[in-house]
Amino acid sequence: MRNITLMSALTGYTRLLVGVAMLLTLAACNTTEIAALEEPAATPMTGQTNDPAPGFENVTAGSEEDFILNVGRRTYFTQDSATLDSVAMATLDKQAIWLNSNPRWLVKLQGFADDSGSASDMATLSQKRADAAMAYLVSKGVDANRMWAKGYGNDREVRDCTDRSCKVQNRRVVSNLRTERDSL
Repeated sequence: MRNITLMSALTGYTRLLVGVAMLLTLAACNTTEIAALEEPAATPMTGQTNDPAPGFENVTAGSEEDFILNVGRRTYFTQDSATLDSVAMATLDKQAIWLNSNPRWLVKLQGFADDSGSASDMATLSQKRADAAMAYLVSKGVDANRMWAKGYGNDREVRDCTDRSCKVQNRRVVSNLRTERDSL
């Protein structure tokens, strides 16, 4: 019986000694030099609203990331409408400037709707929204041959919800950049 108690005590002391040895070994490691080699230096923030988001300081101008982060690819609509309001036109104005400066990109305009009507009505409305965004971009000088529009109705909701502030997210056209034309 005494041997079992002695063995248990030794096992406990051994565990403790191994644990202390591991902690001392880890404390002796210096990972600062390794981290400096693996991670780029953070860009200093000035506290301005136009500072790049952390991790996006090196976005290449004319890239898809540039379009998404600095221009915006979503255009929103009011309920049961394909009419562009001033906010939608401002978004599309920025897109047109960017697209005219970056002619290598093609654009698939994807229209969407919420669930405020029948599936066929929402499919028609989402196509009208995509067509309205395309017509506006053409009016701002973007070549129509670089774009195509497709309405998806309410098949691809951002969120399935009932409150008004949530539904507005589903009434949109998303301008997706492409390097080649894909099927509608």
